[in-house]
Amino acid sequence: MDWPAIRTSLLERGFAMTGPLLGENDCASLIRAYDDEHNFRKRISMARHGYGRGEYQYFAYPLPPLVNRLRHELFPRLSEVANEWAERARLEERYPETLDAYLERCHEAGQQRPTPLLLKYGVGDYNCLHQDLYGEQAFPLQLTVVLSEQGEDFDGAEFILVEQRPRMQSRAHVLRPKRGEGVLFAVNQFPRAGARGFHRVKLRHGVGELERGERYALGVIFHDAR
Repeated sequence: MDWPAIRTSLLERGFAMTGPLLGENDCASLIRAYDDEHNFRKRISMARHGYGRGEYQYFAYPLPPLVNRLRHELFPRLSEVANEWAERARLEERYPETLDAYLERCHEAGQQRPTPLLLKYGVGDYNCLHQDLYGEQAFPLQLTVVLSEQGEDFDGAEFILVEQRPRMQSRAHVLRPKRGEGVLFAVNQFPRAGARGFHRVKLRHGVGELERGERYALGVIFHDAR
């Protein structure tokens, strides 16, 4: 991963493409895992809750080794960005160097359920714009990795980020990650430089309507849930 470029993009735009992150075999392995209920603690139907159409499942502890490794290895780098965001936004909270230390903080706040998840979309499915906030503790960055190949396994279903900018109209970013490529982005908000210093920009994310095939994605959230 080109961390200098990723860091610059996160600091300036609130999101960054990771480049190739998972291999084809890794993606296939995670897709196969979707049908094994023993891997998961909960299944959500988006339509039932008004979240869109499609479904997703939250992994249970212990996480699959690949997901656990991603979560632990990315956290120290992302913690540096999160702390720089906090300084720019004049927030008091600071984040530790390791995921284990941060999860202790989550568990002390009563957030003990794992949040990494697998998402599955079929024709006509979509995900409404939202934020993944699960309690008092919310690490400011998260990761989505697309496990299917656009144009081969599916059409449509672009990844969408929308900025809610102070006193301005919203701005959308439409991204098309390749199979195994990830998007790092702000969970809630990030500080952007302006004429009078930094101002906070809210970010929401979603997925456009899938036109053909099936699309799977991995979501890696670093805080646990109540």
